[in-house]
Amino acid sequence: MKIAVAGTGYVGLSLSVLLAQHHSVYAVDIIPEKVEKINWGVSPIRDAEIEQFLREKKIDLHATLDPEEAYTGAEFFIVATPTNYDVETHKFDTSSVEAAIRTIRKYNTIGTIVIKSTIPIGFTRRMRHELPDKNLFFSPEFLREGHALYDNLYPGRIIIGARLEDEALFKRAKIFASLLQEGAVKLDIPVLFMHSTEAEAVKLFSNTYLAMRAAYFNELDNFAVTRGLNTDEIIRGVCLDSRICDFYNNPSFGYGGYCLPKDTKQLLAEYAETPQSLISAIVESNDIRKHFVADQILAKYPQCVGIYRLTMKSGSDNFRESSTLYVMRNIASAGVKVIIYEPTWKQPDYEGFEVVNNFTAFAQRSDVIAANRITDELREVQEKVYSRDIFCRD
Repeated sequence: MKIAVAGTGYVGLSLSVLLAQHHSVYAVDIIPEKVEKINWGVSPIRDAEIEQFLREKKIDLHATLDPEEAYTGAEFFIVATPTNYDVETHKFDTSSVEAAIRTIRKYNTIGTIVIKSTIPIGFTRRMRHELPDKNLFFSPEFLREGHALYDNLYPGRIIIGARLEDEALFKRAKIFASLLQEGAVKLDIPVLFMHSTEAEAVKLFSNTYLAMRAAYFNELDNFAVTRGLNTDEIIRGVCLDSRICDFYNNPSFGYGGYCLPKDTKQLLAEYAETPQSLISAIVESNDIRKHFVADQILAKYPQCVGIYRLTMKSGSDNFRESSTLYVMRNIASAGVKVIIYEPTWKQPDYEGFEVVNNFTAFAQRSDVIAANRITDELREVQEKVYSRDIFCRD
């Protein structure tokens, strides 16, 4: 079967590799360098499993800049283009998804389109009416940056949001679910079929719950710090409760990355006509945490603060919406000099802040080193390190 994928970010590339184990997959992107790397067997993003599969596995994957080559003759199309949150409209910018759908239909009018991009609640239904296009459904992804292919190989669940009363579409939806199961290593994966609007809600509520949990333990840490209490002991005691469990509970500078900040804001926007207080509190809590962390660092009266890594977690080369960026800006706004250690950034500065990629020189110049996550590299200078990484894990 020929399958086409629009977009080669974490979602698009991981799905391309997964499905290319058993099918002919054409991945479309607009960046020549990414296309060239993929065709040479080199991953353009940091993801251990994607890197391994491209390097070692025999997969039928072709990256291309030409949508006609990719879309002509394909049976399934996966749309995995970015949907950034627009601060002016207070909702996702879905223009790339809409453009991808229209381009697909320019070259292929009969294949089934599966939206994997995160979208507003009700978007798929709106597209079905506006285009109009009945052969279209939504399937949310639940992936971690840096572990995207792993999470497709061992998924917690597969969710398909389609118009269930449409027998032909429901049949195609079941085929697509079987394609994901076929590529996975895990057996007995729970599969849920529901309407597209409910599936869109599942995605936003799932990520907002994770953001809420991160915010909760960060606020627990705020309390412990201001009262002189041991955060580690409190969290361990709380999380021994089987209803709470010991996961996603490591304090940080705030939840960040590409998904959680924008998805929580989109869900908050969805509540415009619905009473709520919790969703807005989650968003506000994250802003409070970043200011709290900056104030704790400034209370040490440093002359120069070193920012250790802009990436949110180990195994990632992405620092979009990193909470560390906001902490850094808050410190700088107080008039304190800031330098950055970020080996993945090859320019001499970032947002006007000096980048020092020699760790020894960076550490020597820094009075305080702010690190969202602790690594072995920091052990030698731990007396300078400020971090709330209690458990030394993401």
